[in-house]
Amino acid sequence: MRRREHLPSRPTWRCRACGIAWPCSAAKLRLLGEYRNDRVALAAHLAALQIEAAGHLTPPDGGAPPGDLTERFVGWTRPAG
Repeated sequence: MRRREHLPSRPTWRCRACGIAWPCSAAKLRLLGEYRNDRVALAAHLAALQIEAAGHLTPPDGGAPPGDLTERFVGWTRPAG
């Protein structure tokens, strides 16, 4: 059986594998591993995805996108300490 990767499904920004809001826990672990030596690049990559997601998730009436996008996409990338 082939494993599904934990990647975003656009325009809903839900995980293709588990269906929860992306980045899910598995995606975060994978991203932390990929960018283990460059947290700044990880934050920049996710900030670009956050901008894309905001465009998709903004209501059609022109309202604001969901308020938790910064924490959801970038906030968790800060090193603990």
